[in-house]
Amino acid sequence: MPSIETTGLTKRFGDDVVAVDDLDLTVEEGEVFGFLGPNGAGKSTTINLLLDFIRPTSGTARVLGLDAQDDPAAIRRRVGVLPEGYGFADPLVGREYVEWAVETKDADDAPSDLLELVGLGDAGERMAADYSKGMQGRLAFAMALAGDPDLLILDEPSTGLDPNGIQNMREVVRERAENGTTVFFSSHILSEVEAVCDRVGVMKEGELVALDSIEDLRENATGGATIHVECASPPGDLGVAGLPGVTGVTVEGRTLTVECAAPSAKVDVVTHVAERADVRDILSDTVSLETLFNELTEGGRDATTADPAEAVR
Repeated sequence: MPSIETTGLTKRFGDDVVAVDDLDLTVEEGEVFGFLGPNGAGKSTTINLLLDFIRPTSGTARVLGLDAQDDPAAIRRRVGVLPEGYGFADPLVGREYVEWAVETKDADDAPSDLLELVGLGDAGERMAADYSKGMQGRLAFAMALAGDPDLLILDEPSTGLDPNGIQNMREVVRERAENGTTVFFSSHILSEVEAVCDRVGVMKEGELVALDSIEDLRENATGGATIHVECASPPGDLGVAGLPGVTGVTVEGRTLTVECAAPSAKVDVVTHVAERADVRDILSDTVSLETLFNELTEGGRDATTADPAEAVR
């Protein structure tokens, strides 16, 4: 059973702004799913629809097999959420915030264990309002983990975290996924998505423009790719330049460097050369995730735009 399933999910604000447009999305149980997109793409709006914080204009959303509009309370008991823009203004120590989260889920977690898990074991008795931004991020993550949720929804979870905090979150996310928890990971920090996610969906102006593993997205990217083939002896004229998708060929010593119009052409190059020369090593320059993201979103929104949709996340 999918953990998240949307069909034709659409949310409009007024007559001019379509925040989420006819979204069909399935996230499987135990998957770490990266939800990407520039500011204003509709990522946070989608999360709010899944949790029934706002209602769709049309379409449906099912979470853990339940209808998001008919059974929101049952869903929230089984979901852990790390929201964007969390705050800790109440006069409570970190342990008390975690205790509140545990009680809300009617769970039996030991708050001290959750604090230890996220690296706050020695800070539970400090006022949470006095925590650094990174420590508050760890605290919010601990609260999301209360009750061992079936689904973790993490909205920009790396905000404010130092490298140690980011590494800790990666390890916890992977450990929970291995034990069957589904993780829905919304972020614009591409390196973090690449490090933990099985698949990614890319949103652009409310629409899902790509859905695949990062490897397959790279393979099908339209941007160029370069492959370096080291041979046992200097390669002669192997006819590589005539292969479909090859845009340039150079030879330096025993290394043949081939420029390809698309990553998919690299397989044909390697096969062709291996049939005609003794290949000793192959080095491929992959398409960077940043390049791939920019290609899929056409650079995202202009940060200076006055478009009212800019405020819709």
